[in-house]
Amino acid sequence: MTSNIKIRNETNNDIAAIAEVTVAAFRDLEISNQTEHFIIDALRAAEVLALSLVAEVDGRVVGHIAFSPVTLSDGTRDWYGLGPISVLPQVQRRGIGQALVREGLSRLKRMQARGCCLVGHPEYYRRFGFENCPQLVFEGVPPEVFFAVSFDGTMPRGTVAFHKAFAAVGRSSRANEV
Repeated sequence: MTSNIKIRNETNNDIAAIAEVTVAAFRDLEISNQTEHFIIDALRAAEVLALSLVAEVDGRVVGHIAFSPVTLSDGTRDWYGLGPISVLPQVQRRGIGQALVREGLSRLKRMQARGCCLVGHPEYYRRFGFENCPQLVFEGVPPEVFFAVSFDGTMPRGTVAFHKAFAAVGRSSRANEV
């Protein structure tokens, strides 16, 4: 299916489809609090979606990935967090998620990003160069599911903070209400 996939920037016309894809993708995941679509809305409202890409197949949005800046306690700048990422359940395991991650990382590099981090499944994200990095910590998250990849060969040290939008639990029209 990867030959049919078109990866592009989100538009305002995609917002409802992104929410639908995200809700469907996380609906049956035990590790989810079912707030991912609220997180995306809050990131968008706060104007911190540095990169928001959709995957289209035959003109239909079937996947989405978001990247937003993270804060590092050592002062390192230009690092981003990956997530949420979602693909409609009926088209998962067909390369759509991989295409979104690869294109997103490629675009981050072109934006002069220095690195990217995420919370995710160990077996999945290593294929993109992500590693567990003991010197980089996301408090409250087990180190075996926190990953980072440096684009410039330098791995920061300290703690990572994702945007406050990741605490979103409901729809908000203003970023400071999350």
